[in-house]
Amino acid sequence: MTKLHTHGSTGQQSSSAGRSAVPQKISAGQKIGTTRTVHTVKDADGQVTSRVRRTLLPGGLRVVTEQMAGARSASIGVWVNVGSRDETPALHGCSHFLEHLLFKGTRERSALDISVALDAVGGEFNAFTAKEYTCFHARVLDEDLPLAVDVLGDMITNSLITGDDVEAERDVILDEIAMHDDDPDDVVHNLFAHQAFGDSPLGRPIAGTVDSITTMTREQVVRFYKRHYRADNIVVSVAGNLDHAKVVRDVRRAFGHQGFLDGPSVPVEPRNTTRARAVSPGESHTTRPFEQVNVVLGMKGLTRTDERRYALGILNTALGGGTSSRLFQEVREHRGLAYSVYSFASHHADAGLVGVSVGCLPGKLDDVLATVRAELAKVAADGITAEELERGKGQLRGGLVLGLEDSGSRMSRLGKAELVYDEFLSTDDVIGRINAVTLDEVRSVASALFAQPEILAIVGPA
Repeated sequence: MTKLHTHGSTGQQSSSAGRSAVPQKISAGQKIGTTRTVHTVKDADGQVTSRVRRTLLPGGLRVVTEQMAGARSASIGVWVNVGSRDETPALHGCSHFLEHLLFKGTRERSALDISVALDAVGGEFNAFTAKEYTCFHARVLDEDLPLAVDVLGDMITNSLITGDDVEAERDVILDEIAMHDDDPDDVVHNLFAHQAFGDSPLGRPIAGTVDSITTMTREQVVRFYKRHYRADNIVVSVAGNLDHAKVVRDVRRAFGHQGFLDGPSVPVEPRNTTRARAVSPGESHTTRPFEQVNVVLGMKGLTRTDERRYALGILNTALGGGTSSRLFQEVREHRGLAYSVYSFASHHADAGLVGVSVGCLPGKLDDVLATVRAELAKVAADGITAEELERGKGQLRGGLVLGLEDSGSRMSRLGKAELVYDEFLSTDDVIGRINAVTLDEVRSVASALFAQPEILAIVGPA
């Protein structure tokens, strides 16, 4: 049912600070009950091909839509501004636990009714929990969008969270934790995050632990639900073949249960990003009976709103973002040290990490680490070449534009723009910022990040 996100975003769809004017905040000055056009795109004949609109409903519930000309599908996401970093140690894993429980039934629908409603129209229906938000999403034919809105609104506002459901789903979560403990990539990335951020919400695994899930009570989950699942803490984003006014009416009806829209009227602002939190360099090792050794070697990265993140996106593609990247060519193609190797950049409101992930045979670990460290030292000292810069720009531009051909990707982009950035960048804005990155900017961010003390996590056989 659920997809558990453990590594954060890559940052490749983030906006960089500007050579152009900083976009106006989406929320600036908007009053309850009003609608604002955020962005419009027209073709050469003056016909509208895309329009982004935002309505602020009572209670502070935000509805953001993008009309896509020619689409026959529509995607909806309900983005809740709560994730695993909002949990106390006693509630570790509660966000993810709650995500599961909202599929278990409401006053109007049983768990089977929820599944049948979307299956019967060929819809795709899922959810995921991240460090800083939870998302429930569906993709359906345009004519079935009102049904998807109604089902999601019912789940978010009207769920029962019975004691029996808590006990049944507790076992499912424990199975999921066991599954992740059997996945070398999950284990090593969780170990890496714990080394970087320690026993803090950002350093803990999203799903919780056996102890925290076993001892969590229904009362704790219900209190967490009531505290965070509020209208002012939620964004509904929809993209596809739609009429904004009709979507707003459907959302207002679907989310009007139990006085849900009667609360505070000012939406919760994005998380504070004024200070980047520190990380803890060092090494962590865990023994597992795997055939391979899995390694993540990294450093402190950039926050989500750091103006250097586009330069980092291009650097990341050159370093380990594909088969033409330095790490893939050196580690796999030239030396044959590993099958899989890639670099990454994860961003949070007040924190970030960069690093390299690789799996290899135990006997090759020393050579792999030496090779990766040499490549990081090289890029820290010299940056990347002009050819790599242009290739990286092309890779980012292509990934952005191709991704936006899908209503689900546009829905996701809308939701994140509203929930975590409070600004919307058009495709042209983003491409302009990609194209404006210079070799000196990439070299500067490379030297700033990859010359820092290491964070190293290793998982493998004894």
